[in-house]
Amino acid sequence: MQFLSYLISGISLGSVYALIALGYTMVYGIAKMLNFAHGDIIMIGSYVIFFAFGSFGLNPILSVVLSMVVCTILGVTIERVAYRPLREAPSLAVLITAIGVSYLLQQVAQLLWSANPKSFQSIVAGVGLQPLVLFDGQLTISAEAIVTILACIVIMVALTAFVNHTVPGHAMLAVSEDRGAAQLMGVNVNGTIALTFAIGSALAAVAGALLCSSYPTLSPTTGAMPGIKAFVAAVFGGIGSIPGAFLGGVLLGVIENLSKAYISTQLSDAIVFLVLIVVLVVKPTGLLGKKVNVKV
Repeated sequence: MQFLSYLISGISLGSVYALIALGYTMVYGIAKMLNFAHGDIIMIGSYVIFFAFGSFGLNPILSVVLSMVVCTILGVTIERVAYRPLREAPSLAVLITAIGVSYLLQQVAQLLWSANPKSFQSIVAGVGLQPLVLFDGQLTISAEAIVTILACIVIMVALTAFVNHTVPGHAMLAVSEDRGAAQLMGVNVNGTIALTFAIGSALAAVAGALLCSSYPTLSPTTGAMPGIKAFVAAVFGGIGSIPGAFLGGVLLGVIENLSKAYISTQLSDAIVFLVLIVVLVVKPTGLLGKKVNVKV
């Protein structure tokens, strides 16, 4: 039962990584850039929930919706101000800009709310959901774990359906395939990329709510390490692939949790990155990534 408990906790943690990785993989797949400020958007969204729900007593669901709105506006603004002017710039310039935006958000959060960690009140507990007790009390699954896993599955399925069966989704696929050709065919490339940032940032708000509900400590650097691990999950599963981000996130969470339980809490992060290296040596495009042939 103990192994099953660790496994479920790992899937729950991996589901959070998967939600964050979806933002990475969508932006990279369509805009061909790595938005390293994505983890800090999670942090901003978590602070919005902290004050809306914890300080002002707003309904937990409405607090999450408010956080999604704020993160969506922030993500679109970052794309418009920081990334769009560099659309044709070398990739290194975009990468440095993304890192700069990340540090900017962290420093602004520190100035506004101080660097002292804050105790985050679980929105899942605020809704009134109870843990699930199985096998005569031998296995207890937290309400946070259940909600996180279900939310990740629902969002992944909905996002896949959106991309494959809607007009904006088809525009995203066209831009990801060939931005110039898509523009010639009448696709609004700027609008499509902005929509991608909006969706990814909204998902970041949900991920922040679920992450801080399970690990209830909030600080200006809260989104940094989960953001890096989610990027690893996106690469692990095959960056640019929505199912790959889901699979990579879940596997990463399970590996991390089982490593902490059975090997070493200090070495768990090293084991995660070691597994990534092994996977990329064997399959450089990730588990579900597709090999791209470039004509020269």
